[in-house]
Amino acid sequence: MSALRTYELVYIVTPEATEELIASIHEQVEQTTQRMGGSLSKTENWGRRKLAYEIKRQKEGVYVLEVIEGTGELMKELDRRLRVMDQVIRHMIVRVDEEKKVVDRTRTKRQTESERRRVKRGLPPQRQPGEGRSAGDLDDSEDDRFDVVEG
Repeated sequence: MSALRTYELVYIVTPEATEELIASIHEQVEQTTQRMGGSLSKTENWGRRKLAYEIKRQKEGVYVLEVIEGTGELMKELDRRLRVMDQVIRHMIVRVDEEKKVVDRTRTKRQTESERRRVKRGLPPQRQPGEGRSAGDLDDSEDDRFDVVEG
């Protein structure tokens, strides 16, 4: 069996859809996910939004995001099921676990590089409380970076 991976599923439901209909689509996604050995990490209803272009004579739609841990077979099954639903006017499944690994690797690399530079300057590897300027310390009246010179 293939490894569990993280996927984001975004689907757009017709604007005439009721909350009950959106909940039933969510239930179908959840049941299919559980039946095929996956898990639903997060669900966000982004609400009614204007589409970038007309899809199936619709100018608006209700966007829903689902974050799913599962296999490729699960994603194929969800894709097949969403494709035949008339209420879903568009959907997209994206694998995101690789991107999270890259972000974590970059963050770790930057952190170790920062610690190496601090040790080289004779400072402790980690920033100490009160060291440096934080974003809250900068008062707008003192910030002259964006002042316009008139003349």
